[in-house]
Amino acid sequence: MLTVHHLGKSQSERIVWLCEELGIPYALKHYTRDAVTMLSPPELRALHPIGAAPVITEGEVLLAESAAIMEYILARHGGGRLAPGPEAPEFADYLYWFHFTNGTLQPVLGRLMLLNRAGLPADHKVLLAAQERRERALGHLERRVAAQPWLAGRDFTAADIMIGFTLTTMRYFSPVDLTPYPAIRAYLQRIAARPAYQRAMAKGDPGMPLLLD
Repeated sequence: MLTVHHLGKSQSERIVWLCEELGIPYALKHYTRDAVTMLSPPELRALHPIGAAPVITEGEVLLAESAAIMEYILARHGGGRLAPGPEAPEFADYLYWFHFTNGTLQPVLGRLMLLNRAGLPADHKVLLAAQERRERALGHLERRVAAQPWLAGRDFTAADIMIGFTLTTMRYFSPVDLTPYPAIRAYLQRIAARPAYQRAMAKGDPGMPLLLD
């Protein structure tokens, strides 16, 4: 049995959502953040040396890193769904946007989270540079979802699952005003309308307000 070790308000929501989209059986094990540090509890740190979510177990397999887990589940359980193959015309776009999230957008949001916590003045050159990189990344994404309903093209794929957390729950840690990005906001409403997303968030983070605009 595939078990998803899920930490609330974390990237592991991607894995729950993927399992719901694929309709595959899985067990969901919840972990709660330390109330003071907001870090993973000892039980999750004992499961994997990095001590962060997501982590999955399946038989002898123990795997961390959300993108790696996504690729593992798609390869083992996807049956060709949600991941265009190399023969598909949208294959390159799918690969690019699948990796855009953790390669470009999420790192700059994480950098801004730390810079803001450090209390840098608003005109600090490092803070301004990070903000500029965030706006450049969001502008790039805005143009894409204004032109296509989903990141890889006309069809929903795992690339959309990857970016969902970064545009929503990640904003609890690194706030972003999406008012200047109407196409991204409309894209988030398309995500919100997906039954599998609704089920995943209700199971993984029940009661958490979803930042979908």
